[in-house]
Amino acid sequence: MTQGTQHSSEDPRNADILISINGALKHRNEAVVSVFDSGFVLGDGVWEGFRVAQGHPVFLEAHLDRLYEGAKAIMLDIGLSREQLTRALYAALDANGMHGDGVHVRLMITRGVKRTPYQDPRVTVGPATIVIIPEYKTASPDTAARGVSLYTVHVRRGFPDVQDPKLNSHSKLNCITACIQAYGAGADEALMLDPHGFVATCNSTHFFIVRKGEVWTSTGQYCLGGITRANVIALCRDNGIPVFEKSFSLTDVYGADEAFVTGTFGGVVPVHTVDSRRIGDDAREGDDTQDARGPMVQRLQSLYRELIAADVANRTRPA
Repeated sequence: MTQGTQHSSEDPRNADILISINGALKHRNEAVVSVFDSGFVLGDGVWEGFRVAQGHPVFLEAHLDRLYEGAKAIMLDIGLSREQLTRALYAALDANGMHGDGVHVRLMITRGVKRTPYQDPRVTVGPATIVIIPEYKTASPDTAARGVSLYTVHVRRGFPDVQDPKLNSHSKLNCITACIQAYGAGADEALMLDPHGFVATCNSTHFFIVRKGEVWTSTGQYCLGGITRANVIALCRDNGIPVFEKSFSLTDVYGADEAFVTGTFGGVVPVHTVDSRRIGDDAREGDDTQDARGPMVQRLQSLYRELIAADVANRTRPA
């Protein structure tokens, strides 16, 4: 069975988590929203995923920047300040006794309940719906070493005048369609091209290759403004690793020395195969149970762990 970067082992503690719905804490079996909610009816909303370390949402400010920017773009009034939303996140963690590592939070905000199932935002009645789901989830260490396989799908990341890929919206059908095509082909995740045929991103992560000591990723014009992506680019620059945001083709990918994907949940994860072509030198070729990490991926994984530790060390809980 293929498993992507979002794979984690089942944790029995999640059976009794408390979920925050507009500030009210509900057992997961009782946590529901209206069938008239904008998110359910139309996918009208924005969301963020947070990795939690030592009880703190990591890179919180960057995630909130993206959330509020997306909400402004679609004229969605969240109804809470950044400080109030931060306190709500910590309150949900505290209610579940989640003061350590191995936690992931999904924050979902929709335009709210509609008077009738119709797309016009003006038929929305009441405030935004804010849902906070904290779960015990740890990225698979096996996946972090073994890596994932990718398959290039026909579904493209489109122009921003169709649906801006910068928006982290609930409307993810193009990514879902890409994922379906990828796992139908036997791969873990999808590699998506931009409208010009250059490599853009994956269906749920950002894509990088390594060629002759250089790290390449897409221009960023046709993908979400990834928090982990930006952190990895900054780590490269701060540590003397040549890094380029540029257009490149699948031919560049197939001939790469290493490849990897980045994301909030998985961090930095190696890619061992793209379109049935093994990535890397002979030393890392073989079956999919072997360690797929090259020297660059190992270095970036280490630097990223240090970055998380530094971020958490400087955090304090809201008053």
